[in-house]
Amino acid sequence: MEETKLTTKTVRNPSSSDSALLDFELKHGDSLEVQTMEQLLKLNSTYGLEPWIFTNKIAIDSDFRTVPHSHPVLTLNTRHTKDDELLMATLIHEQLHWFVSGHPSKEKVLNKLQVMYPKPVTEFPYGSGGEIDTHYHIMICYLEYKGLKQLIGELKALQVISFWQQDHYHWIYETILEDQLRLEKLASEMDLVPGPTK
Repeated sequence: MEETKLTTKTVRNPSSSDSALLDFELKHGDSLEVQTMEQLLKLNSTYGLEPWIFTNKIAIDSDFRTVPHSHPVLTLNTRHTKDDELLMATLIHEQLHWFVSGHPSKEKVLNKLQVMYPKPVTEFPYGSGGEIDTHYHIMICYLEYKGLKQLIGELKALQVISFWQQDHYHWIYETILEDQLRLEKLASEMDLVPGPTK
């Protein structure tokens, strides 16, 4: 049985292996942050998210200005306390930044994406604000979608991605939905295969 130990700001979730250890930092320790942490622990227990965990340190910040980000410490907000799928997708997305940024083929992937999409729409909320960042986000968002299909099925995964497409990265999510075959081919060629089939 898992036990969660709460200190002033840090919660550690002991599991069967060090690689699956999650180290939570609650920025304010309020009820929304605790709820989000417990929601993540439940999702991890239900779906077995370990194959998509590439950094164990996860900060949770209830400040309404907080935008989820991957580096230097993966940080989530408390926006999705009422939607498990959106919270799980956010976690996977930010974890995939760690996966791609540490991958030996990341420069080759970038070069291929620049050829495939020579004129990306970079301006937020259509892109992610810069050309290189938008190119990387094409692959990250595709891998996010692929991971969600494995975890919650194609229909729910499509619902999540369709929501994101209306929420942010409009062009990026539209692109990954329209260009799945080419992106899957590129991911396979570059060995960008996170998840349980890796």
